[in-house]
Amino acid sequence: MRLLVVDTALGLCTAAAGDGERTFVRSEPMARGHQEALAPLARIVMAEAGLDFGDLDAIGVTVGPGSFTGLRVGLAFAQGLGAALDRPVVGLSTLDALAGSVAPDGRPVAAVVDARRGQVYGRLFDPEGRALDDAAACPLTAVAARLAMGLEPGRLVGTGAALAAEAAAGWTPVPLDGPSAEALVRLTAAAVGQGPVSAPRPQYLRAPDATPPTRLPGQPRPARA
Repeated sequence: MRLLVVDTALGLCTAAAGDGERTFVRSEPMARGHQEALAPLARIVMAEAGLDFGDLDAIGVTVGPGSFTGLRVGLAFAQGLGAALDRPVVGLSTLDALAGSVAPDGRPVAAVVDARRGQVYGRLFDPEGRALDDAAACPLTAVAARLAMGLEPGRLVGTGAALAAEAAAGWTPVPLDGPSAEALVRLTAAAVGQGPVSAPRPQYLRAPDATPPTRLPGQPRPARA
């Protein structure tokens, strides 16, 4: 199966191409500027894989949680490419991909993303990689309680790993700026293999920081009571 997967959810801009045997990746640390960088990275990695875009069987894209702007860039690129090629587009959870980026070692894994404002986005997985809860925003003060599910301490993986480790004694932080290319390609292939896929939608676990204006430009401010 020939796949292209893009990830712009966190601190990396990543394009990965895989053919079932080999995975090729181009990834750059990036807080902003994904819109200009993503398409060139995708062209480079496809050339390195020896693939034309028309050779693809499916396209994968991380849908969050993560940066609002980054997510929109990745989704727009993947959906536009999928529509142009008439190929399915698979949405991937950032947390699932982070958890899949570390090799099993017999301990549970908690994927955690720094959500700022004293919170992390997280999801807990058992030693076999099965999810034990739903992805959610969690205050750092409640991390220890959320991880206390009768499991021995394991690994905290992601951009929020070091933060969460301060609140969860015994858990080992594995800081990652984004999922590995191998995990992205593997999860995309698994999703395609399960049958028809739904159109990807961004996963927001918290209301956006920005709020709509209360009045249009030029309108007077409402009178105070």
